[in-house]
Amino acid sequence: MRIDWSDLRAELGIWRAEGRGLPIWWRDDDAVAATAELTQLVDLATELDVSLHLAVIPSLAEDSLADAIGARPLVVPMVHGWAHLNHAPEGEKKAEFGHPRPEAAAEMGLGLTRLKTLFPADSIDLFVPPWNRMDARLIAALPSAGYAGVSTFTPRKTAYPMPGLVQINTHLDPIFWRGGGGLVPPEQLIPALVETLQDRRAGVTDATEPLGLLTHHLVHDAAIWDFTRGVLEELLAGGARAVSLRDLG
Repeated sequence: MRIDWSDLRAELGIWRAEGRGLPIWWRDDDAVAATAELTQLVDLATELDVSLHLAVIPSLAEDSLADAIGARPLVVPMVHGWAHLNHAPEGEKKAEFGHPRPEAAAEMGLGLTRLKTLFPADSIDLFVPPWNRMDARLIAALPSAGYAGVSTFTPRKTAYPMPGLVQINTHLDPIFWRGGGGLVPPEQLIPALVETLQDRRAGVTDATEPLGLLTHHLVHDAAIWDFTRGVLEELLAGGARAVSLRDLG
């Protein structure tokens, strides 16, 4: 697959000319077990020397997952909801923690406990709500459940939605969910990424928030794998700096 990266390269050139720093991070969702796709994902992160923030579904996570990534220093496990079940009212967008419910706070706490059992030395206290949707009242309950951070999608409105809780979102998802899967056409992805960077330069959005790539290894096809590698390589070659959220707390 040939992708025209010229517009992204030009934008990154402006960032370098202006002496701007561009921290980037990589989040991959829905990990539950050791699979061939997980091996491919971790191998790519290792090859590129980029930390892989793995959002793990706690209630579904198998011991094989810990066996597969427990000795991988670049892998940073995080909590991805509890069971990845949709609890949204009928007619509303899917969400597990998009609306208050009696079990929600307990499930958030159980998720962190399960992750610390699987990865006692490697996980971080960051909550990733399934479908990237979370009710503000539940976000407010995260610190009491033991969390120090939350991550969804699109530029954050504030770095700290409440005292002691940092928000670090993702901004680029290459999967064509609305089209039934596969890769979003690159002629749409690249302009969207360039616009995201331009908004940061213009002060429209928070330029200090690490730019986040969001992937889902279990549903990747060859084109998505190629784009994931390509966009990370282009960003790094253009002056971006890969960060681990483990080092930002």
